[in-house]
Amino acid sequence: MALKYKLKSKDEAPAELANLYVERDGVFVLDVEGAVDKAKLDEFRTTNVALLKERDELKQRFEGIDPEAVRQLAAEKQRLEEERQLKAGEIEKVIEARSKSLKADFDKQLASVAAERDALNARLATVQIDQAAVAAATRRGLRSTALADLTARARGVFKLSNGLPTAYEPDGSTVRTGKDGINPMTLEEWVDALVSDAPHLFESNAGGGSGNNNGAGGAGMRGMGKNPFRRETWNLTEQMRIQKGDPGLAARLKAAA
Repeated sequence: MALKYKLKSKDEAPAELANLYVERDGVFVLDVEGAVDKAKLDEFRTTNVALLKERDELKQRFEGIDPEAVRQLAAEKQRLEEERQLKAGEIEKVIEARSKSLKADFDKQLASVAAERDALNARLATVQIDQAAVAAATRRGLRSTALADLTARARGVFKLSNGLPTAYEPDGSTVRTGKDGINPMTLEEWVDALVSDAPHLFESNAGGGSGNNNGAGGAGMRGMGKNPFRRETWNLTEQMRIQKGDPGLAARLKAAA
């Protein structure tokens, strides 16, 4: 029997596989890397089919039409209209039409420059946030293979404000406070939390927290945060990542579970 990706209740899952489901947004989903909700996949396919159909209709509608020839015809029409207005003594109308045309061209160029400026500023902000996050995480033992994951996480939390990376809540407008509950969260505080929340991004000796480890192997696993091999924090995806990146640590975590 095929496993369902989404369940309304964890009780719907086979008892031996219940630990593979995690709660997200009020439902339980299969915690497997790369898995996608079938409804979202169907929606994507439907949208893609609609866009292809719209593209084909537009292509058929304008087939055989030369854009350059159309522009030339429009320019010639405007010239003839200006000549008619000048002969009729309607100079003000000619000036008004030309002014509108010049303004439209200027507004178009200005919008293009503004778009390029905004894109450049966004790119600069991303680079600054990436560099700052990598620098802070490297001091805590960031794995070289975790750069892309780390920067993606940082971009989801930090935005450039007054030239400095500032952490925001998921609403994108509320500044996230740090440990003191008053000042904005620093990159260092965010990385400290990440060491516990996503230990697979860091070397096994990153340290920085008691986590859930106890008993044998605890001293060698401090700072790993939740043990994905423990029953109450079972996470198959994390298990596979740790086993691939650090088999020795995986063995110690299994023993401690």
